Order: sequence, then C-alpha cells, then structure tokens
Amino acid sequence: MEIIGLIIAGIIIGALGRLFLPGQQDVPWWLHIIVGVVAVQIGYWIAAALGVEETAGIDWLRWIISIIVAVIAVYFVARLRAGRTTT
Repeated sequence: MEIIGLIIAGIIIGALGRLFLPGQQDVPWWLHIIVGVVAVQIGYWIAAALGVEETAGIDWLRWIISIIVAVIAVYFVARLRAGRTTT
C-alpha cells in the first residue's frame, strides 16, 4: 500500500512542480510522475535530515520541500529534453 501512496504523491507533486515552473515544458506526463516520485523521496529525506520527519497533523514542511525539489527536478528534466535534437 505504501507504493501506491508514493505513486499518488508523485503524481500530485510532479503536477505541482510543473504548475509552479513558469513557461512551457516539453516533458511527457509519465516523466512528471517519475520526477514527482523521486522528488517526494528526496523531499522526505531532506525533511528527515532537518528533523521534521514526524509532526502532529499534516507535514506541511515536508510537502513544501518535496514541491521545491520537484520544481527543480522538472526544470532540469525540461532543460535536458530541450537540448535533445530530434531527427
């Protein structure tokens, strides 16, 4: 069940990362899900390193960190895809 929750969180975080990044990104939806899942994992790791792994109620700081990581990751993925040449 934890994997399904991670995928759902990845979809949400990946979509928010794309939403908060200005401009048009040429990144397919499936890559946003992968970026979102990785961003959630990294965001949780950073939150644990900062000591906010477990809080009472909703872990807003952990989600904010994950969104920031997703914005950065979507930016780099979009830049990598823009640098590709299509033939």
